[in-house]
Amino acid sequence: MTYPTTYHVPRGGLPPQNALTTDRARFTEAYAVIPARTLSDITASFLPGWTGMRMWVLARPLSGFAETFSQYVVEVAPGGGSDAPEADPGAEAVLFVVAGTPVLTLDGAEHRLEPGSYAFLPPGSRWTLHNRSDETAALHWIRKAYERVAGLDVPPAFVTREQDVAPIEMPGTAGAWSTTRFVDIADLRHDMHVNIVTFEPGGSIPFPETHVMEHGLYVLEGKGVYLLNRDWVEVEAGDFMWLRAFCPQACYAGGPGRFRYLLYKDVNRHAGLST
Repeated sequence: MTYPTTYHVPRGGLPPQNALTTDRARFTEAYAVIPARTLSDITASFLPGWTGMRMWVLARPLSGFAETFSQYVVEVAPGGGSDAPEADPGAEAVLFVVAGTPVLTLDGAEHRLEPGSYAFLPPGSRWTLHNRSDETAALHWIRKAYERVAGLDVPPAFVTREQDVAPIEMPGTAGAWSTTRFVDIADLRHDMHVNIVTFEPGGSIPFPETHVMEHGLYVLEGKGVYLLNRDWVEVEAGDFMWLRAFCPQACYAGGPGRFRYLLYKDVNRHAGLST
């Protein structure tokens, strides 16, 4: 079956006064779940150097929480943007657009982005982002302090689209589980991967993965049931999950359509032995 490509877009606002307070929000030593409705007006953040912008911080380096990355959902109003979006010269980033048509200027070249656009920005990149359209734009902004290695060059910037990258079927799954990889896993210049993982209805991770990579998972589409440490948690489009290194994880797609998420993980570097 062929599905149209859709991405969840947060809309802010507030739950009504008659909404149930009980929710799936969880914060534990091994994982966290931030449900979609948490991304409301009163939880939005703002940054200096931007106009017409607000964002929701899903993850940030914090003792007992995310250690290697930060992740924002950014909303840019018509006419909004920034000429100096990144304040840290050592930060690399991935931008993934879920709504609108913002314009990325990267090393002097303009790129008109659209839903599904993906940009990798190495540390020290000269870039700006502006929304010149009449429609609000929304995108994920994932940041990590790049870990340099002697003998390896910093990987170059690039811009692509999910629609132009063929997903790779996971072995033995007959397409029920696939991964859209934007970076060659053999390219050791990269110290993080940001992929899209797709499960067809009924597809699953059939064993508890327990490994060194820290994860950030934002559900782009559909719903599923996720094993987080020892808890099974139902998740849906717009939910975010953070998984600490070695947190056991598994899942199965639990709806009538695809279950898809944007996945961050740290890769290809020694485990640090000092703080």
